[in-house]
Amino acid sequence: MSVKIKNNDEINQMSSCGKIISDVREIIVKNIEPGISTWELDKLAEEYTISKGFIPAFKGYQNFPSSICASVNDEVVHGLPSKNKILKKGDIIGIDFGVYDGTFYADSAFTFPVGDVSDNIIKLLNVTKESLNLGIQKAQVGNKIYDISKAIQDHIEKNGFTVVRSYVGHGIGKDLHEEPHVPNFILNNKDRSKSMKLKEGMVLAIEPMVNVGNFEVELSDDNWTVKTCDGSLSAHFEHTVALTKDGPKILTN
Repeated sequence: MSVKIKNNDEINQMSSCGKIISDVREIIVKNIEPGISTWELDKLAEEYTISKGFIPAFKGYQNFPSSICASVNDEVVHGLPSKNKILKKGDIIGIDFGVYDGTFYADSAFTFPVGDVSDNIIKLLNVTKESLNLGIQKAQVGNKIYDISKAIQDHIEKNGFTVVRSYVGHGIGKDLHEEPHVPNFILNNKDRSKSMKLKEGMVLAIEPMVNVGNFEVELSDDNWTVKTCDGSLSAHFEHTVALTKDGPKILTN
């Protein structure tokens, strides 16, 4: 397994991509409301990114047709934006978005409520976001990937939710997906001894995907959208994080 270490200049360059993602997140937050289509959100993200001289990372990646992934309610990840997918009050929408500057990538995801939502949905969103932050806190030089995974899983499961197993976080840099894999779960407590040690200059996309019901997911007929098997709601949060000697540095916030 070959992990590509980044220097400070490269991390700063990735941070410039992350700033565009942060800007797009703010634009999308202001526009999420009942009646808007996920296609319209996709165009907002794409047009802003291109206007700043950057490239939407997902469009064309493995033939993905859109700039954002827009996953609504029981859709976990990789939801296809559509003019026919109109947001309704009480929905949740996960927006996953990556930016490329021609050399480096950054990648981030957030799940947003559409209008007023139930207390249980608010809990799902809060717990998922908290689990991401707890995982990031463990992204310390000298720790292991296991420590990130365990912190995320422990928080999710103690709050009564489940961790998706089929999709995991990843390294990121000159490629959108690099080594290592960053799972949001551990298989058993003995895993730590075999887990990769975290080194200065690693850059990781840490991204818990959390279901209200069972953790099992399935691919939809469009061959992109991943949904919960039991129809339960799912949330997704992600940041690109650089490991520095002073601790984890979030590049997409």
